[in-house]
Amino acid sequence: MDGRDQVAQRFEEHRPRLRAVAYRMLGSLSEADDVVQEAWLRLSRSDETAIENLGGWLTTVLARLCLNALQARKSRRELPLDVHVPDPVVDREDGSDPERQLLIADSVGLALLVVLDTLSPPERIAFVLHDIFGVPFDQIAPILERSTETTRQLASRARRRIQRRRTDPDPDLPRQRQVVDAFLAAARDGDFEALLELLDPDVVLRADSGARRAPESIQVEGALAVAQQTPRFAQLARSSRPVLVNGTAGFVVAPSGRIFAVAGLTVRNGKIVEIDILADPQRLQHIDLNTITD
Repeated sequence: MDGRDQVAQRFEEHRPRLRAVAYRMLGSLSEADDVVQEAWLRLSRSDETAIENLGGWLTTVLARLCLNALQARKSRRELPLDVHVPDPVVDREDGSDPERQLLIADSVGLALLVVLDTLSPPERIAFVLHDIFGVPFDQIAPILERSTETTRQLASRARRRIQRRRTDPDPDLPRQRQVVDAFLAAARDGDFEALLELLDPDVVLRADSGARRAPESIQVEGALAVAQQTPRFAQLARSSRPVLVNGTAGFVVAPSGRIFAVAGLTVRNGKIVEIDILADPQRLQHIDLNTITD
C-alpha cells in the first residue's frame, strides 16, 4: 500500500464521524456529504506527515467548511423563511442500519435540528462541537475567529435556546409507536376528537413541501389548529408505513411504492408535541424505500 492509499484508508476511518458532525451542523445529508468530500480533497492536497492529530485536523477543516456553508446559506436566504424541515434520517423500525444509527447518536432528532436552524452560524458551530462532540472551547475559538470566552458565550446562548424549546422525546420507543399508531388510526377514520386527544395543547405542525405547489408548506401551532388538518392527515395515513425517523417513531407515505412524504413525530408524556413532515420531492430522492421497509 502506497502513501496515498494509506491516507485514503485513514480518512475512511474518520468519515462516519465527520458525516455525523456535518449533519448536525447543516441539517442536510447532501450538504454534509459535500463538505466531507471537500475535507478529503483538502487532506489529499496536504502533507499528512506534518499533521500530528488527523482527527482534530479534519474536524477543524470540516467545521470551517460548515461555517462557510451556513453563512452562505444565510446571506443567500436559500432556506424558506416560513417552513423548513431538516433532512430526516429514516431507518427500519428495528433500527438495523448502523450507519444511520451513528448519524443520529446523541438524540439528534428532527425537533433538535429545527431548533439548531434558528441559531446563528457561530452559535451552531460552537454548540455542536462542544456540547455534542466535546471539543474544548479553546480549539473551537480559532475556527470562529473569536476569543475562547466569546465562544463559550455563543454555546451558552445556543444551549439556553434549545432548553427553552425542549426537544427530547419519551425514551420508551414502543410507547411512542402506540401513540403514532393511534394518531394514524384517528386520521384514517377522520376522528377529530380522538386526534385532538393525542395532541399536546402546544403542539407544532411543520409541513415542508419545497417548491411543490400542492400540498403547500405550512406551519400550524396549537392542538385545535393542528387537529383541523385532519383531511390532510387522512390522505397521508392511508398510504403510511411505520419507520424510525431520527430514532423516534414516525412513518413514510408511499402510495404505489413511491415515497411522497416522511413524517417524524415527537412524543412527550404520551402526547404529540411536534409533527415534522418533509414532502419535498427533490430532497426525498435519496431515500430508498426498499432499505427502510419490509
